[in-house]
Amino acid sequence: MDPDHPRNDVSLIDAFAAHLSRERRLSVHTVEAYRRDVSELAVFLGRSGRSLDTATLELLRRFLAQQTTLGYARTSIARRVGAIRTFYLWALRGGVVDRDPSALLGRPKAASRLPTVLRASEAAELVEAPDAGPLRPGTHRADRDPVQAAITLRDRAVLELMYGSGLRVGEVSGLTLDRIDLGRERVLVHGKGEKEREVPLSEFSSAALRAYLRDGRPTMASEASPALFFNRRKRPMTSRDIRGMVEKYARRVMSGRRVTPHTLRHSFATHLLEGGADIRAVQELLGHASLATTQRYTHVSRARLFDAYRASHPRA
Repeated sequence: MDPDHPRNDVSLIDAFAAHLSRERRLSVHTVEAYRRDVSELAVFLGRSGRSLDTATLELLRRFLAQQTTLGYARTSIARRVGAIRTFYLWALRGGVVDRDPSALLGRPKAASRLPTVLRASEAAELVEAPDAGPLRPGTHRADRDPVQAAITLRDRAVLELMYGSGLRVGEVSGLTLDRIDLGRERVLVHGKGEKEREVPLSEFSSAALRAYLRDGRPTMASEASPALFFNRRKRPMTSRDIRGMVEKYARRVMSGRRVTPHTLRHSFATHLLEGGADIRAVQELLGHASLATTQRYTHVSRARLFDAYRASHPRA
């Protein structure tokens, strides 16, 4: 155990995480993010000789000031404030503390940034990047590294899912075989807040999944796991694995651009709206609880429209 992380704090954080999971039914990824944020605070407090149940407003402000000094983005700090407030509300209701030290804690206003979006041709180039290519003359299919061939099929299927169906990276890593229905070309997604939604598979996604299930997954899968995607160690593919994979192909086909799994989700939504899809339909496909979240993509589309005008009109 970290000497700066008191045992009592570990128990409190475990109980808090259990509350988020069992009572509030938050997703595994959200619970882990809250756990990580509160754990970082506990370490900071431990180095000052304090614990989570003896924290003061001044110490909480010092923690956030340290986060700023370390270069964390305002969005990350705002998320940590939210986690801290949620923790202390839970602790106050449970009698762990007799007052809430975070009640007057300010949250930095996050800068409003439009999501990065790829053009349709760029998105196509990226998702098609994992291409094993034809066999060289004089070689046989049996000579090809079966693991690398399986990884190529896996990566193509993952990229097609994120762009073709707008899935979050955590939703892709959490997919199991029983959630893919190739006959109906549908995928059942376990999203945020324990909510499920069924979304369509594109023809490209269906073809890539069929190829992976036939020729890739048998090579990579652990017999005991129902997971859809696996890494080289035959363990279910994690969100971190997928992020690294996307970055690898992005460096290959669009060097200098920052592309993440969420970029493909942003591109999915924007291209639907630009093609005339109803915003509420896009909201359902993305699994957004609020229409306001989806409306960000209308701003992106409008910005691209004005860019095209300025670039194309002779008197713009």
